[in-house]
Amino acid sequence: MQKLIIDGGLPLNGEINVQTAKNAALPIIAACILTDEPIVIEKCPHLNDIYAMLDIMRHLGCDARFIGDDLHICCRDIALNVINSDLTGKLRSSIFIMGSILSRCRRAYISHPGGCEIGLRPIDLHISGLKGLSVKIVDDCGVICCDGSDMKSAVINLDFASVGATENLMMAAALLDGETLIVNAAREPEIVDLADFINALGGKVSGAGGSVISVTGVKKLHGTTYRPMPDRITAGTYLAAAAAAGGSITVNNVVPDHIFGITERLKKTGARISVRERSVRITAEGRPRPLHKLETNVYPAFPTDMQPQFCAMLARASGSSVIVENLFENRFGYTAELTKMGAIITVKDRVAVIRGVPTLRGATLKACDLRGGAALVVAALSAEGRSVVYGVEHIDRGYEYIESAFSTLGAAVKRVTDN
Repeated sequence: MQKLIIDGGLPLNGEINVQTAKNAALPIIAACILTDEPIVIEKCPHLNDIYAMLDIMRHLGCDARFIGDDLHICCRDIALNVINSDLTGKLRSSIFIMGSILSRCRRAYISHPGGCEIGLRPIDLHISGLKGLSVKIVDDCGVICCDGSDMKSAVINLDFASVGATENLMMAAALLDGETLIVNAAREPEIVDLADFINALGGKVSGAGGSVISVTGVKKLHGTTYRPMPDRITAGTYLAAAAAAGGSITVNNVVPDHIFGITERLKKTGARISVRERSVRITAEGRPRPLHKLETNVYPAFPTDMQPQFCAMLARASGSSVIVENLFENRFGYTAELTKMGAIITVKDRVAVIRGVPTLRGATLKACDLRGGAALVVAALSAEGRSVVYGVEHIDRGYEYIESAFSTLGAAVKRVTDN
């Protein structure tokens, strides 16, 4: 069992480069099924979620391997194997592999997906969207059986701007005759990145980043070499950690527009932010100021994946803050661990009230989900004394060598394996 040992109270200083975005790379890997030609995904991050997706790809007969930091994939032959729960249980994002398999093979069999226990995250939008493309879907004892033999392009109106459902439909429509319109589409940067990737394969996707996406099907897609976007949540995590622990860091390889909602709120906590074309610098001194109301919502609003890290930062604020979680009903589970460090947090339903304290103290902690785990690291960096964080496998789902990243910035973090 691995754990992180963090000696807190040290300010963060220096520069750090942001990894490629996990939430962009995963759908791009799934979209590789759309072609039988080789693809190279440059600078693909080495993450548990990526490895889980590659296990699924290999189960389907694809060749997928890392050569250095570049991921080489070739899906020349696809086997319509049932993607069982041993594979899908590790990865929520496994659900949108349905769209790419259906687009190419017109049939797919996949068990219900797993992932972090932060809420229900129903897949009904995926199912109803695919049914709108005339896919026949039956749930057979937990296996979603999809028959796309009569698939047709259509206009799909999403009841909610779901990122995963939008991605699934973009891939499902890529090889259909005619034009498919996705109305009330998600607008996240990762959606734009997937559209750019499909277009790099020879597809015809337009409107990504807006509320209506057009996908005009083509007969065949080809291979390509592609580098996905930087990880905006990783960038935000580094910035939140600096705001919590103090210091001055520069985060490179970032698209500032992608994290505008994060940096604007960091300014409200008293941090000084300077932005350049591909970097953001933060300088923070003393305790953060409180945020009287922080609400999560779909892009371009404040991202739910940054809510736990901000809560950890605000635990030391010079006043009381309120966070409203609008997307996931169970996302405040990590706060019980923060209270072990002396944080004063009251949670009711989807609202957390954080009464800032002058000092957090080190404690033994357990991460139970990805972003909650990142929050524990942020808190430990700003706390007095030593913290031990278990459940590192959750953190490794989305952060590449997090101990090395923060060590680069002057933090005392090391990974240890228990005997």
